Amino acid sequence: MIYMARITLGRTGITVDSCGFGALPVQRCSHDDGVRLLRRAYENGIDYFDTARAYSDSEEKIGDALSDVRSRIVIATKTGARNAESFRRDLDTSLKMLKTDYIDIYQFHNPPFCPKPGDGSGLYEAMLDAKAQGMIRHISITNHKITLAYEAIESGLYDTLQFPLSYLADEKECALADRCRELNVGFICMKALAGGLITRTDAAWAYISQFENALPIWGIQRERELDEFIAHRKNPPFMTDEIAEFIEKERKSLSGEFCRGCGYCMPCPENIEINNAARMSLMLRRAPTAGWLSEAWQTKMKLIENCRNCGLCASKCPYGLYTPALLKRNYEDYKTFLK
Repeated sequence: MIYMARITLGRTGITVDSCGFGALPVQRCSHDDGVRLLRRAYENGIDYFDTARAYSDSEEKIGDALSDVRSRIVIATKTGARNAESFRRDLDTSLKMLKTDYIDIYQFHNPPFCPKPGDGSGLYEAMLDAKAQGMIRHISITNHKITLAYEAIESGLYDTLQFPLSYLADEKECALADRCRELNVGFICMKALAGGLITRTDAAWAYISQFENALPIWGIQRERELDEFIAHRKNPPFMTDEIAEFIEKERKSLSGEFCRGCGYCMPCPENIEINNAARMSLMLRRAPTAGWLSEAWQTKMKLIENCRNCGLCASKCPYGLYTPALLKRNYEDYKTFLK
């Protein structure tokens, strides 16, 4: 197998380093630390940066860190707008925060439907208008629902798709990446670490590298995390028998109903932190337990007792999980660790 050091995003013609920077976690850093991290990523060859209007000050940090090298990087950001007025407001704000006059890849951020011309929302028309004005260069979409993802790429309306893909993916999710290649749609891979469930980045990297058209965007917020991916760039992990065997064991242990931690089920009316509480059993067995067993987390987990089974979270889960039952199973398991 030939390692693809650079990835071309379908018909966009954009070619970037195969290690993308996912800037959602950067919002958790101090301003100076975030700027320093982003700049160091660029200085070590990373040239694709993904953010969103919803990621608090992530765009601002990218603007402060990289505006002087704007022509040498690719910026992708997102809007969660549901009408044309909000769309334009989001776009204007993003351009200001990013300190740029154009966005390379502008994405509808996990919409509940596939925006199309004439659908009444005005969203796709707003995208076309922004492109005509040179404010954006490529029209794109992100999603967690595979049916909507297929609808988007088959429509011919989108230049790239951003969708979760990891070694925990099923056959339909893997086939989606292949279909993007067939249709010449750029495939941007989010959650290659499955929301924190995957802890071996070498195995995650080796798996994604098997898809020659997939650009993973790794969520990075710490120097040691960046160091790890810089090392992988210099010495790319390949699929070996050992890694393949490890992945197979992981799939078996994580099969069934597990929460990916995407957070689209929230907010909860009872303030339950569902995206972590619903996968607590896994986190306790895959990470140091001290942090999860703290007084703060005991208080958070106890909120599960207030769950009203309203079903609101389940109705929004892109993976079809019945989260109230999942929360209760995780809470019962959690209590065994406190004895």
